[in-house]
Amino acid sequence: MKAVGVIVEYNPLHNGHVHHLQEARRLSGADAVVAVMSGPFLQRGEPAIVGKRARTEMALHAGADLVFELPVAYAVQPAEWFAFGAVSLLHRTGVVDSLCFGSESGDLDSLQRIARVLAVEPAGMREDIARRLREGASYPAAYAGAAAALAPGGVDAHDAAALLEQPNNSLGLHYLIALQRLGSAIQPFTAARTGAAYHEATPGPGAIASATAVRRLLMADGPDAAAPYVPAATLAILHREWQEGRAPIHWERFAQPLLHLAATRRAFELERIAEVTEGLEHRLSRTLAQLPEPSVESLLNALKTKRYTRTKLQRMLAHLLLNHTKAECSPEQLAAGPGYLRVLGFNTQGQSLLKQMKKTASLPVVLKPSTFTHNQLELDIQAQVAYGLACENRDTRRMFSDYYESPVRV
Repeated sequence: MKAVGVIVEYNPLHNGHVHHLQEARRLSGADAVVAVMSGPFLQRGEPAIVGKRARTEMALHAGADLVFELPVAYAVQPAEWFAFGAVSLLHRTGVVDSLCFGSESGDLDSLQRIARVLAVEPAGMREDIARRLREGASYPAAYAGAAAALAPGGVDAHDAAALLEQPNNSLGLHYLIALQRLGSAIQPFTAARTGAAYHEATPGPGAIASATAVRRLLMADGPDAAAPYVPAATLAILHREWQEGRAPIHWERFAQPLLHLAATRRAFELERIAEVTEGLEHRLSRTLAQLPEPSVESLLNALKTKRYTRTKLQRMLAHLLLNHTKAECSPEQLAAGPGYLRVLGFNTQGQSLLKQMKKTASLPVVLKPSTFTHNQLELDIQAQVAYGLACENRDTRRMFSDYYESPVRV
């Protein structure tokens, strides 16, 4: 059985994601789709609007066959480590033959040529990034500029810079770099993004809207407002999550514990937290005392600068909320890769893949966390507890659902 891997967040799953799943099967010729999905907190740092079990259901109804959770240690990271963790999981299943990611360009050849150069991190690249940061660039812009300057023959540096300024292209590049560094035989494909742009805030005339636009509709008017842009199964799941008080989850649900942590920790304690860099611990303390209102949104707006993007700040706040230290999220720790394959859900086809993985997987396959111990898994369980506390209807079993609930089956 041929299987194609996809790396997703589904916040929430919409019609554009269905198109990607269909293209993944078509381009790769695969019989099954294996998804690696972020859990409660996402790559840009924010909490998911609905929980990971609900998003797993969405994925299985939309065409995925087997869903694994990307450990939060990788899920809330810059693109390099997010991609490395997710690609490592697909590689270690032993059943995934190909990887299909979305991109704005659809230009796999140019991305692969750049990836082959960057996979060995050429001498001077880190210094170039540091120089660009000192000049006031954000980290994504500094990385894109340094990478473009090293563009190989056949790829114009200006074209490379324009290519890497687009978020899906940039993330796709990091997937390709991860494949190179792992020496993986997984074959990459890319599906050109169709319809709305990644950050497009309002829906266009078609049936495909960005996840940003769909979330805005959901937050403003509830599930029915998103109906034109999501599959029927997703809409039904959203209605259920709203009715049962499990959604919508957003930053302000965490305002009280987060602001408490930020205000009561001393500078040296804040400095130990992942993504608290270059004096941000002092900026955070000063800013808290000047907020116009005690909200996460006002804190983010006050902290944001050209250099400190909202994404970096959201990741910092997520790490602060979850008490992730620099030591736990160090490059040395992350370079070791995920320590297990946590199953979130599967269908009949996915169950066949799990049976096959008994012979092929090079990591433990975890169906119930109560039967397995790993420091990364402890962080996942803690993240789910924190997420559960933000629900309108709090329930201890829901907060500790990782211990009680079996994988979703569709």
